[in-house]
Amino acid sequence: MKNKLLTPFAAAALAALSGATAAQSSVTLGGVADAAVRMVRNEGVGSVKSVISGGNATSRLIVRGSEDLGGGLSAGFHLEHGIALDTGSASGGAQFWDRRSTISLASSSLGELRLGRDYVPTYTMWVRQDPFSHVGVASSSNLYTATPIGPIRSAFASNPNTLVRSNNSAQLLLPAGLGGLEGGLMLGAGEGGTQAQGAHKLTAGRLGYAAGPVFVAVAYAKSENDVTAASGDFTDTLIGGSYNFGVVRVALTQRAFRQANAKQTLRMLGAWVPMGSGEIRFQWLASNMNGRVGATSVAANDARQLGLGYVHNLSKRSALYAQVARVDNDGAATYVVPGGPAGIAGGRTSTGAEIGIRHSF
Repeated sequence: MKNKLLTPFAAAALAALSGATAAQSSVTLGGVADAAVRMVRNEGVGSVKSVISGGNATSRLIVRGSEDLGGGLSAGFHLEHGIALDTGSASGGAQFWDRRSTISLASSSLGELRLGRDYVPTYTMWVRQDPFSHVGVASSSNLYTATPIGPIRSAFASNPNTLVRSNNSAQLLLPAGLGGLEGGLMLGAGEGGTQAQGAHKLTAGRLGYAAGPVFVAVAYAKSENDVTAASGDFTDTLIGGSYNFGVVRVALTQRAFRQANAKQTLRMLGAWVPMGSGEIRFQWLASNMNGRVGATSVAANDARQLGLGYVHNLSKRSALYAQVARVDNDGAATYVVPGGPAGIAGGRTSTGAEIGIRHSF
């Protein structure tokens, strides 16, 4: 399989070398600085006020570079380091380039081959449909964590997972200029591991189509689990689309996680409304649990989230923002807005609000 992926790129590289001219290269240092004042209240527990990092976009340092090899071929790298701007610490702990670390070989006619730690196809499509870009008090990630019993906890527990990124991956992306068609295939090496986690045997792909105001996408990812035969593989499937009416862009997406006999289905409605130099953002998100984990039923542990925000652009690189969110839990579900006090009981409500500033450089 790897030989089939690499052969076209090897041929393109040899062709470029045979007629090589002086290569043009560049290295860019950039990133995002984002901080906000946040207040979160969890029903029956209390509230917490804090200064947080990354309410509108994740604070990060980016180093990337590329070299034009001629003949439509280029080589490049992309490194991203997450920063907790409120404390100055690294958000990824011991994993310095925690957000992305890839090297690539790209062809204008064949596409791009990436190696390293990269975003999985299901997340790539999901985050495009999330009005809050997977961050802040209304992040869509609020309703899929390993805290409640369900497929995510069964597959990964507190280990690294493949909901956003995969280590040890090879990803082949389709080239531009295919009439709006886009997509890619990702394979993650097991490298001796046995659990379904972020470093173990991922197979994933995505396919999308964008033309004018229309966008549709499907994606799939499977993380193998060899701990026991009964545990089964963890699967992540997505289907979604959006339409830009001019006065508003509306997106509908469904994402489903399955592990053995447990399944979690997320359904998200998103809207972006341009307003002067800013934009209003709205999100409705629902999580539905079905099946069981062992002998325990998870069918009643559902939740819903409402998010509303406004981003005011001060310039092309700087913006002010304000956003609010509310999570309503059913049964034993304990999903919360991040940054609140611990110990919320099942079936309770979590609310949050934040005001912040973002600057890109």
